[in-house]
Amino acid sequence: MATDRPAWAPGDVAIDQPSVARIWDWFLGGSHNFAVDREVARKTLELMPEGPQMARLSRAFLRRAVEHCVRAGITQFIDLGSGIPTVGNVHEVAKRATPDARVAYVDIDPVAVAHTRQILAGDKQTTAIQADLRDTARVLASPELRGLLDFDKPIALLMVMVLHFVPDADDPRGILAAYRGALAPGSALVIAHGSRDTEGMPTSHLQTARKMYEREVGSVSLRTRAEVQALFEGFELVEPGVVWVPEWHPEPDEPSAGAAAAAVTAAADAASPRAGYAGMGIKRL
Repeated sequence: MATDRPAWAPGDVAIDQPSVARIWDWFLGGSHNFAVDREVARKTLELMPEGPQMARLSRAFLRRAVEHCVRAGITQFIDLGSGIPTVGNVHEVAKRATPDARVAYVDIDPVAVAHTRQILAGDKQTTAIQADLRDTARVLASPELRGLLDFDKPIALLMVMVLHFVPDADDPRGILAAYRGALAPGSALVIAHGSRDTEGMPTSHLQTARKMYEREVGSVSLRTRAEVQALFEGFELVEPGVVWVPEWHPEPDEPSAGAAAAAVTAAADAASPRAGYAGMGIKRL
C-alpha cells in the first residue's frame, strides 16, 4: 500500500526508511515522523517500555547542561546529531538564559535539518547544517558554522544520545579529538550516551530492543561508564563526573516534555530507569 508523503517532508527523503531522529521525535511527542518511524518506535516501546521516559530524561539533561554552560560564560553551541527540534530546543533554552546565545545544529537527517531551518527562519543567531558528525573536516569547515561562531572563544559541543550510533570502527575518540582541536580553551564537551549497564530496568528490555533496532534502523554501540568516561579525553570533567543521566545536576520537578510525550510514556517505569551516562568536560589547554 502506498504511503502518502507529508507536505513538510523533503521530496528526496525516503519515507519508507526509519530514521533515528524521527523515532526520537515520536518518543518526545513530536509530529515530524513517518509511519515507518512510528512502527519502529512502537516495537521499541513493546520491548523496552522505559524508552520514551529515557528520551525525556536525556532532554531534561540537555536543558540542565545548556543552562550550566551559560552560567559558566559559554554562549556558543554546536549541537551534533541534533535531531528534529521538539520542546526544549537548545536555542530556546540558551536564549532564555542569555539573548546573546548562538547555536549551530548539525544532523545527517534531511527532515531534521529542513524542519530546523523552518523553525529558525529569520533567526540570525542560529543555523542548521546537514552533515555527518563523523565528517569532522566538513562540519568544522562549514561556512554556516564559521560565519556564526567565533572559534577564538569558548564553544559548547553537545553530543546528546548520538555517540552510541558511532561504532568503535569509526573511532569515536578520534572524532572527538578532531573537534577538541578546533575548540578554544574554556570550551565544553557535553555527552549523554546509551549504555549496556542498567539500573531500574531489566537488562533483557535493553538487549531485545537493541537487537530489533539494529535490524530495523542501524548499529548501536552501547558503552560502559568507563568507556564513556574515556570519551572525555582532553577535557576536565565537571562534578559529579560521568553519572546516570538523571543524576547529573538533578533538579526537583523536572518539566514534562508535554502532554503528547506523557501519553506515550504511560507504560514507562516511574522510578527513572537508568541505561545511559552523562557528563560534561571543560577544555583547559
